[in-house]
Amino acid sequence: MQYDEKRLTRIVATDCGSTTTKAILIEWVDGEYRQTIRGEAPTTVEAPLNDVTKGVINATQELEELARLKYNNPNIKFMENGEFVIPRQGDVGVDAYVSTSSAGGGLQMMVTGVVASMTGESAERAALGAGAIVMDLIASNDKRMNHEKIERIRQLRPDMILMAGGEDGGTVKHVVEMAELVSGADPRPRLGAGYKLPVIYAGNKEAQENIKETLKDKVELIMTDNIRPKLETENLGPARDKIHDLFMEHVMQQAPGYDKLMKWTMGPDHKNVPIMPTPAAVGNIMQTIAKDESIEVMGVDIGGATTDVFSVFTEEFVFNRTVSANLGMSYSISNVLASAGLENIMRWVPFDINESELRNMIKNKMIRPTTIPSLLEELVLEQAIAKEALRLALEQHKQFASSLKGMQRQRDISEAFSQSTSGATIVDMMTLDLLVGSGGVLSHAPRRNQTAMMLIDAFLPEGITRLAVDSIFMMPHLGVLSEISTKAATEVFRKDCMVYLGSCVAPVGRGKIGKKALHAKIELPDGKVFEEEIPYGEVRLIPLGVGEVAKATLKTSGGLILDEEKNKELHIDLHGGVVGIVLDTRGRRPFGIPTEKQQRIEYLKKWMREFDAYPETILV
Repeated sequence: MQYDEKRLTRIVATDCGSTTTKAILIEWVDGEYRQTIRGEAPTTVEAPLNDVTKGVINATQELEELARLKYNNPNIKFMENGEFVIPRQGDVGVDAYVSTSSAGGGLQMMVTGVVASMTGESAERAALGAGAIVMDLIASNDKRMNHEKIERIRQLRPDMILMAGGEDGGTVKHVVEMAELVSGADPRPRLGAGYKLPVIYAGNKEAQENIKETLKDKVELIMTDNIRPKLETENLGPARDKIHDLFMEHVMQQAPGYDKLMKWTMGPDHKNVPIMPTPAAVGNIMQTIAKDESIEVMGVDIGGATTDVFSVFTEEFVFNRTVSANLGMSYSISNVLASAGLENIMRWVPFDINESELRNMIKNKMIRPTTIPSLLEELVLEQAIAKEALRLALEQHKQFASSLKGMQRQRDISEAFSQSTSGATIVDMMTLDLLVGSGGVLSHAPRRNQTAMMLIDAFLPEGITRLAVDSIFMMPHLGVLSEISTKAATEVFRKDCMVYLGSCVAPVGRGKIGKKALHAKIELPDGKVFEEEIPYGEVRLIPLGVGEVAKATLKTSGGLILDEEKNKELHIDLHGGVVGIVLDTRGRRPFGIPTEKQQRIEYLKKWMREFDAYPETILV
């Protein structure tokens, strides 16, 4: 339900994370919504407190104290008797309270399908789109023995299982076999010993009676529409809705204190606003912004253990999400080394380092995950590892964000993809308009120039792309807020959530180092003009502030192109930011980084100087 701004002048939103509960205050200020105050407190879902609302109260009390100081008003209060006062009455209460949650590990699911790359992949898309972490995909053709699959289900203890398989009217044999495996495992849920594990069946409707007979005494069985009613059609919406409903009804009810929290979240008319899984809320705000501005958006959240990539592509605003569960900057940092390889990490390091020294640094980070770099060399190494983690996460996202194998398909915005060609990725870096980074290594880099450099080096944006970073990981709050006020969510997103870094101009194609690549003439708002013939293999940074726009004439040489229309000349407006405009002629498809060690180090130092990424002392 959407409310008008007259009814929403003070909103509190919280995100109950696995370690920290973050609260923000959003207010109607001078005719627009602004995020005015933030607070945080440790999450209290685990022992000894075992009540998530304690952390919410503590974070909200910090908001109250800061609001009293800000407005010099000791009477401001958001809660009374341990509950939010809704709607507000003068200085007391708020007009709405909304929340997201990934506390206790978030929503953890297993999915099953008959063929891993078809119905299994569709089930995985439905679960990921609903904000879940997919612990495993079990399929008839995944080459594990049946006893291994049964043992796997028992070991993982997911919050729920989503079963898919078979087109409507087709054979039921393989779908029933998967149900027999689940029945044989007799799975127990992760939370709550006294209730049956929820299992959603979204496969061949002809098999529903067989599935009921097989599973009715073992699990809490819920039937919904087939995810793949026909081979050429994918229908994810009903399954995603059921996942969200069960998340609220079963999983959240079992987590300590969530029953109370669920009663608190509401709008000014006392109608409940469901708690959202944190990743689903991030996807929500990205879809909202993409649709509102008619742009293609990609976001990445790199954490200690996982890296999430979100994207909204094509004119139908197709949403996708992937979780790279083995790529992170602390707990999973050794996996980044194993997946990327030492050589790929070292290609971003502008100095010689002993291999054992690098391995020791990585292992120390894994066993002491909260430490931050204390030396400049350590910062450079950590950011080199981050580039590879981001690159690998993007590769996984591209593979997953593809059309149905061998088929055309129909989906709406809430269902994940539009029609496209068989099996091809729908991720097109050339058409991407906005790239958003979040997570500690990006949001808290000592210089924003380092953030821009990491995003460009890892994602290799093509053509013209705006870059931004989520200032305080506010996207989850705004995603759930968009359920009750799109206006509030989008205004705060643009004005307070996003720190715009600037624009990247990256011609695509092959070239030769030193040969002409890009003629750029950029007319800056202060009347100054930047004009240069930039050779292939270079980087240029032109300062242009937040909110400023420059008029640019761009013309490529050789086979380089600037947009999806394969234009070699563009007259375009470029938006500034805290970093400015980056002109990147290092090439794409492939990226032109030298392979010879000494030459590579020289080029890295030159590029980093142009980015103004690090102090000159490390780049001499």
